[in-house]
Amino acid sequence: MRVLVTGATGFIGQFLVKELINKNFNISIVVRKKTNIFSDKVKQFVVEDFESHPDFQASLENIDCIIHLAAKAHLVDKSKSLVPDEFRNINTKLTLHLANQAVTAKVKRFVFLSSIGVNGNQNNQSFSETDKPNPQDPYAISKYEAELGLLKIAQNSSLDAVIIRSPLVYGKNAPGNFGRLIQWVSAKFIIPLPLGAVNNARSLIAIDNLVSFITVCTLHPKSANEIFLIADNETISTTQLLKNIAKVFNKKVLLFPVPSSWIIFVGKILGKEDDTVRLFSSLTIDSSKARDLLDWQPVITMNEKLYKIKENEKSI
Repeated sequence: MRVLVTGATGFIGQFLVKELINKNFNISIVVRKKTNIFSDKVKQFVVEDFESHPDFQASLENIDCIIHLAAKAHLVDKSKSLVPDEFRNINTKLTLHLANQAVTAKVKRFVFLSSIGVNGNQNNQSFSETDKPNPQDPYAISKYEAELGLLKIAQNSSLDAVIIRSPLVYGKNAPGNFGRLIQWVSAKFIIPLPLGAVNNARSLIAIDNLVSFITVCTLHPKSANEIFLIADNETISTTQLLKNIAKVFNKKVLLFPVPSSWIIFVGKILGKEDDTVRLFSSLTIDSSKARDLLDWQPVITMNEKLYKIKENEKSI
């Protein structure tokens, strides 16, 4: 299969491209500037400005499937973090522009990595595909608008759309909150952390499991024009995750009890509300549709992945 990947140089993209190469896919990537991350087996197409509705036609020639990972998740200028158009330009408009050009090029399938934020940023009952979307922030809203546009394009063309909503993805060199937990545990000195009273439940996904599922979606006929919520089989509290990381890395952690509501309140004052909500509230996912419809199962457990991260750290 001939696959075009966007966002290939990111955390998820690098792992995905290398896995697809191992499985003998014919891989092309779209990048802003040429990279030496991958072998010569990967054909590169340089598109310098993603925000100017670039012409992707050269990269789409003879492509069977697009895996679209490229997205704007963070802003350098935090004062613009609540401006929807700062996210729409890439997450919505670029996605639909690429999909429309894919239709012209007769691409068969478009796999879009969305976000569990489309369902909401916390819950008391596991999210599923049948729940009404409830995006709360401009990033999630832009992803949801892209989903709607993709499904409309698919309805009116021969292009299949596959939408994957993912929670926090963890693995070696993961950005965001998981990376922070690794840094806290790996610190030279023991850092006292206010996590002793956090009894939340979170669904996460190992990078191995996400890439495995994306690969299945490129091939499986039953994934066409479907939305999937995907996660590891395990759910875990932030406190237990930190303890598990510490155990794997043979480190000690010093935790003292502070109510989660207090921590989220302080985070809001410090302008870190989104990060603290993700760390300390509950958000769980029902992935039974992926297992039942596509006969997919996670390829690695959380504990196995933590040990792999530890072994990879040793080799650096």
